[in-house]
Amino acid sequence: MIAKKYVLNCFLLLIPIFLWNLILVDKLPKSYSPEIFWKDIPVIVRYGENILRVLVFGLPLIMVLSFKTKVQKIGFLTYSIGVLIYFSSWLILIISPNSNWSQSLIGFTAPAFTTIIFFIGIGFIGNKAFFKFPKTTYVYIGTSLLFVVFHTIHAYLVFQNEYNLSIN
Repeated sequence: MIAKKYVLNCFLLLIPIFLWNLILVDKLPKSYSPEIFWKDIPVIVRYGENILRVLVFGLPLIMVLSFKTKVQKIGFLTYSIGVLIYFSSWLILIISPNSNWSQSLIGFTAPAFTTIIFFIGIGFIGNKAFFKFPKTTYVYIGTSLLFVVFHTIHAYLVFQNEYNLSIN
């Protein structure tokens, strides 16, 4: 029954995110479709984002899911607020794709940059690993921050391509 303790890991906190994305991704504006979203993205952004994605979604598997300490409780509150903001960023795009918000840089990239809030929450909740892994919270939040930077750059590039903006 040793394996049973490993089931309660922080990856469980990502399941609602995965389900949300899986169920609603086809409802997002066409700019988010894979054929457009991944078109003409520089290799450094592609690889950086995908390598960091594997780490950000993989590390929670070794992070203990617990809500005992004050930091973990604050983490759960941060995670919950982050999930609500992230879900809201999608809903606005789905419900009102032609609004000023949805067609603005901030509105278009919100699903990318708002993820940092729930990632920080996960970092605080999973502040211990199942084995000796120093500074688990800092490593996870740092990795998440790098991922969100790449993910947001990616979304920015799509926005720029879709709205024919130049960087000049």
